[in-house]
Amino acid sequence: MGAMHNQTMLRFVLTAVLCGVLAGEGVAGFAASWQPTKPLTLVVHASPGSGADLFARLVAKIVKDERLLPVAVEVLNRTGGRGAIAMNFVANKRGDPGVLMGVTTPFITAPLQQKGLPTYRDFLPVALMAEDTSAVQVLATSRYHTIHDLIEAARRQPNTVTLAFGAFGGTDHINGFQLGKAVGAQFRFVAFKGGGETVTQLLGGHIDFITSNPAETRALAQAGKVRVLAIMGEKRLAVFPDVPTLRELGINMGGTFAAFRGFVAPGGVPEEAIEAYGSLMRKVMEAAAWKRYVSDNDLVEEYLGPAQMVRFLEERERSLARALVEMGAVK
Repeated sequence: MGAMHNQTMLRFVLTAVLCGVLAGEGVAGFAASWQPTKPLTLVVHASPGSGADLFARLVAKIVKDERLLPVAVEVLNRTGGRGAIAMNFVANKRGDPGVLMGVTTPFITAPLQQKGLPTYRDFLPVALMAEDTSAVQVLATSRYHTIHDLIEAARRQPNTVTLAFGAFGGTDHINGFQLGKAVGAQFRFVAFKGGGETVTQLLGGHIDFITSNPAETRALAQAGKVRVLAIMGEKRLAVFPDVPTLRELGINMGGTFAAFRGFVAPGGVPEEAIEAYGSLMRKVMEAAAWKRYVSDNDLVEEYLGPAQMVRFLEERERSLARALVEMGAVK
């Protein structure tokens, strides 16, 4: 009986191994019936060194280091038009499974603000991987010790409390507008060239507050130069465990407007390729390098596969379109 049992188990194991080989499990950690046969290009809409660029390059490095694909992975920067150049480039690669595009909030807002651009409906979602939670931040010497101090000042004297933002209709601009709407306060918005400049203006005492990713000011906050008043996401951040969320403080912005990070493919790519890439990104998120990246950049890790990401983009477009219209950024 024991010998027969052992023979049966041996046949079972050999069958499982053979099926694995036939299914394409030749690369560590990546088991799928479909695999790319040419190098994979990750297209980025922003310049080298930007947050979007570093995200894509990290993913490419993890895929290489963990041997998750049987082909090389390269990053291609197609900058300009707040994502328009990259979106048109990838949209024109219809049916090509060798191209993916890293996406964040401009993937939704750019087509809303620039008619004629491809929208998320022209692409096939692959995976959402993380969100950048924003936070209300002031100078450490500011007279606003709590977010309620800041809100009350803006209520008493509308258009006197200044908020710096980096791009008209960008995440920090939308967050500030939605905050003011939620609490019945009117802030004075001051535009600058980017997130780095808004931090510089804050440190110089030229504006009152910013609503940016805490990763941009973490060192300054830890050095006692910046005070974080509230987290604008659904959960507190590990880096600032004592800082409450807006919801905890009784402020409901009607949804989250955090920047997201993920990948999409051109339209027309085979379903099996989309599913395989979705599984690939899930594997990437298991790597130690990914965990460090999430921690170092104060991101909220969240995996949504292809089908779930479709629903996410639908809802995010509705909320962002509503906000942009209310702000006067979209007619």
